[in-house]
Amino acid sequence: MVYAASAATDFDGLHGGETAVNASKVFWRGVVCALAGATLWGFSGACIQFLAESYEVSSAFISAVRAGVAALLFAVFVFVTRREALLSLLGSPAARPTLVLFGVGLYLSQITYAVSVALTNAGTATVLQATCTVFVMLITCARARRLPRVADFVGLMCAMAAATLIATQGDWGVIVLPVAGLAWGIANALSETLYIMAPQRLYGRWDRPTVIACGMVISGIVAILVWLIGEAIVSLLAAPSVALGAAGSILADLFGTAGSLVPDMDATGWLALVGGVGVLGTFAAFGLFLYGVSLVGSVKGSLLGVAEPAGAMVIAALWLHTPFSAWDWIGLVLMAAMIALVSLSGQNSEGKRKRSGAR
Repeated sequence: MVYAASAATDFDGLHGGETAVNASKVFWRGVVCALAGATLWGFSGACIQFLAESYEVSSAFISAVRAGVAALLFAVFVFVTRREALLSLLGSPAARPTLVLFGVGLYLSQITYAVSVALTNAGTATVLQATCTVFVMLITCARARRLPRVADFVGLMCAMAAATLIATQGDWGVIVLPVAGLAWGIANALSETLYIMAPQRLYGRWDRPTVIACGMVISGIVAILVWLIGEAIVSLLAAPSVALGAAGSILADLFGTAGSLVPDMDATGWLALVGGVGVLGTFAAFGLFLYGVSLVGSVKGSLLGVAEPAGAMVIAALWLHTPFSAWDWIGLVLMAAMIALVSLSGQNSEGKRKRSGAR
């Protein structure tokens, strides 16, 4: 039995049988969920900043914990509430390769971002990460053999400008683009493109939360395996930066310097890591964002995902008392313009399909 989704796979392809009111509700639910997920990513970024400033925690350990916690919660959720849909999805040989691509893409998006930051800086890595919206739009338009819609294209420009201003604070000297850093930054953008677009076909045949849960479980397994293997390699090398040069420095940035497998943290640190990064910043964030993307479509979802740096900025200002600059305000205005354009484009698309279906 195939478990069909309750709403459209992609807002750009809503079925004509839905009424205008229902389609509008579906679209706005997707927008709200995608923005909420992106904002929670920003919260996880503030938690990671807090951990980096207060404890010695490796990027690989953070990735393993966040993906592992999210995988466990997703697994329990779908096993309890959607067992039949889960068995149907896992029992489909055709779905398995896509699920693996989805899960690997989810993990790669986290680890490639960490390497990109290590080789450049947080601002540069964030700007490169935001280019995933370009890849998603190009691939979507190539598949449909059409040019980007004007509102989507202008929204893309606003999103890129907002991410750049917030990440660099208007200082172009912050942008650091060594060849290796550029390569890892583009790899990060491509991995985000992969996990946004890969499961779109599955959403049309199976329950959305079940598809997302399976991808997160695969991501958690990969993250834990990479962490354990990487820690073992670093322990064997003892001084990876000496043994492997630049590659060893990246290993040290990701996996630490052959210290204890689990870092020494107090209750506050574990709460920030497990609760802030794992539960809210990964389980809730990815769940909401990917569910929203499944409703509004790949292009609009990827644009809304660029709201992450804005969410991180606001939360860091409120929690960590990070200064709020004029560039941040300009970035927020551009981000609001992008959201308005995405919403306008979605509503116009729905209206055209409704009128077309009435003829």
